[in-house]
Amino acid sequence: MSKQKLELTWIGKEKRPKLEPRILLEDPEKSYHAKHRVTDNDIFDNRLIFGDNLLALKALEQEFSGKVKCVFIDPPYNTGSAFTHYDDGLEHSIWLGLMRDRLEIIRRLLSEDGSLWITIDDNECHYLKVLCDEVFGRANYVGSAVWQKKYGAKSDSKYLSESHDYVLAYAKSKERMTVHRLARTAEQDSRYKNPDNDPRGPWTSGDLLRNEARDYAIYEIVGPSGRKHWPPEGTSWRFTKEKFAELVADNRIWFGTKGDNVPRLKRFLDEVADSVPATTWWEHKDVGHNDEAKKEIRSLFESNLFDTPKPERLLKRIIELSSLPGDIVLDSFAGSGTTGAVAHKMGRRWIMVELGEHCHTHIIPRLKKVIDGEDPGGITQAVGWQGGGGFRYYRLAPSLIVNDRWGNPVINPEYNAAMLAEALAKLEGFTYAPSEVLWWQHGHSSERDFIYVTTQNLSAEQLQALADEVGPERSLLVCCAAFHGVTATKAAERWPNLTLKKIPKMVLARCEWGRDDYSLNVANLPMAKPDPVEPSAQAETSRKKSRKASAEDASQGALFGEDE
Repeated sequence: MSKQKLELTWIGKEKRPKLEPRILLEDPEKSYHAKHRVTDNDIFDNRLIFGDNLLALKALEQEFSGKVKCVFIDPPYNTGSAFTHYDDGLEHSIWLGLMRDRLEIIRRLLSEDGSLWITIDDNECHYLKVLCDEVFGRANYVGSAVWQKKYGAKSDSKYLSESHDYVLAYAKSKERMTVHRLARTAEQDSRYKNPDNDPRGPWTSGDLLRNEARDYAIYEIVGPSGRKHWPPEGTSWRFTKEKFAELVADNRIWFGTKGDNVPRLKRFLDEVADSVPATTWWEHKDVGHNDEAKKEIRSLFESNLFDTPKPERLLKRIIELSSLPGDIVLDSFAGSGTTGAVAHKMGRRWIMVELGEHCHTHIIPRLKKVIDGEDPGGITQAVGWQGGGGFRYYRLAPSLIVNDRWGNPVINPEYNAAMLAEALAKLEGFTYAPSEVLWWQHGHSSERDFIYVTTQNLSAEQLQALADEVGPERSLLVCCAAFHGVTATKAAERWPNLTLKKIPKMVLARCEWGRDDYSLNVANLPMAKPDPVEPSAQAETSRKKSRKASAEDASQGALFGEDE
């Protein structure tokens, strides 16, 4: 019988966006760094990106594929509730499609030993689990933790009072991933006592029984009080009679304060590991709850700004399980910025993406307080955070291709020469790295393969001079407005070290140009139809467009030169 791959199906699953790999533009005015180093391990090159998170993930793909150790996302739960900062009521199929598109890029961004952690509730958890099985492979499912987000019942609940969310964890490659252990807590250590004043210190006791009958380990034990003990039927002692005698001689067996209890094995605190594995039950006392998260936000902004913030202790648990200091942590649904704040305090490099205006009004001020050492809340005291480091602020560049007043696709006039060269380098799979010596080297894909971008029309003489300078040991992709004096076929024969492509024809069919929002917001969905325009209004709009001739049209004209 052949094995069949089980997949989740939904309406529109086959539709996949042709994402434009945008470049990122840094805004130094919004970037922020500490005035001096606090420690030698301060990290200054963290990234805060303003823009649609699907486009931002695509923008990061070329530089960060295989480099991100931990991705945490807290996506809209699709519960039907209207939240302040996003509409969380997408139709189920649309939600799955939008999540699938993000998960596929996230998987490519993860390092081979990296992992993804997602907070989600009952409404979509089980569908998301199957979707993640499909994207990551079911064998790479690490597990799901139950987070106790509320510590009391909601008295007006009609059915069951919801008190938990799930944390789904997936590995890029489970065989290569390490889930780190947690440090022992004072509460765990407090379970060790020393009722017999053993000089070896505090201890706790464990069962001596084995849940199977082994003849060599079935024998009578006589306690200090004279009471006799036999293992119950179907069981046996864990040790042979000889080994048990050695343990008694070493004061490793405890019969109780009166000496007549069933014997138990003593385990000393200084003999146990200083760490423990995480369980799948995350109590609020260990990782925080919703109210704690809201108090953290109020302490920073003096108001309730977010409906479902996550407590810093929850992010600390996820980050310490999945990464080490210096690793990259990514959150593409930044929300209130908790992930970046916690990762920063824990010495991780971080990348966050947020489209909402609260990126500027709340995330940046929060991060500034962290960097300046003026955020005493959250995990600050637990990790001994004193400030330092910094981040660079980026925004997504506008779409490379726009339509001119006649509806023809042209290079966006907002792009200068450097932006155009970087954008085309990214589209062609080159690393943008302009040479300070060779004017024609705008980027490279190897030590001998380069790219050159110009809005000029190149003549045969110019191409010959370029080919001579490149030389036979190197190759150059030439992206230009047009070339004349030779056909593309003849050019390939005449200059084998050059590959000629025309702008913007070379990229027109590759992407969905001009679309800036793929967010999980109902208002931005592609299937939403625009309101009908009255004939008179439509005519007026057309007249306005026809009157909007501008100087930029002339500058774009060169981009559509024909071969001569």
